[in-house]
Amino acid sequence: MTSTGQRRGRRIMMTAAERDAFLAAERTCRVATAGADGTPHVSPLWFAWDGTSLWLYSITRSRRWAQLRERPRLSVVVDAGEEYGELRGVELTGTAEFVGEAPRTGEPCAELEAPERLFARKNFGMDAMVYDGRHAWIRLTPESLTSWDFRKLGLG
Repeated sequence: MTSTGQRRGRRIMMTAAERDAFLAAERTCRVATAGADGTPHVSPLWFAWDGTSLWLYSITRSRRWAQLRERPRLSVVVDAGEEYGELRGVELTGTAEFVGEAPRTGEPCAELEAPERLFARKNFGMDAMVYDGRHAWIRLTPESLTSWDFRKLGLG
C-alpha cells in the first residue's frame, strides 16, 4: 500500500467510540467461513457487540455452524451506506468460540447473560431471550479489526 493509501486509511478509520456506536446500532453482519476444499461461504446473521466481542446467534444445523466446527477461522463484515461517500463498516477476523449449550435451551450460563440481554434488546426489543432449541452462540473476539467511514472524506 502506498503512503497516500495509508494516510487515507488512517483518515477514514473509525475511532473506538465510533466503531462501538456503529456496531451497537447495526443489526446484520455477513459471516465468511470456508468449506473443507477452501470454498468460501458468506451468510447474513444478526449479532450483538459487547465492546470486546461480536456475538453471533447461529442455527446449529446451518452450513456456517458445521464449517466453523471443522475450521473455526472466520471473517465478519458489518457495513452500511448506499452512495460511495456514505460507505462505512467494520471487518473483524479471528477464531470462533462456541459458548453455552448447543442448541441453546436457556441453561444458566453466566458468560451469556450480558450478550443475550444485548441481543434481545437490540433485535427484539425484549429484556430476555426466547429460545427455540435451534440456535446457539458463537463468540468472535477479533484478532484483527479494520474500520472505514467514507463520510470522513467529505465527498458528499
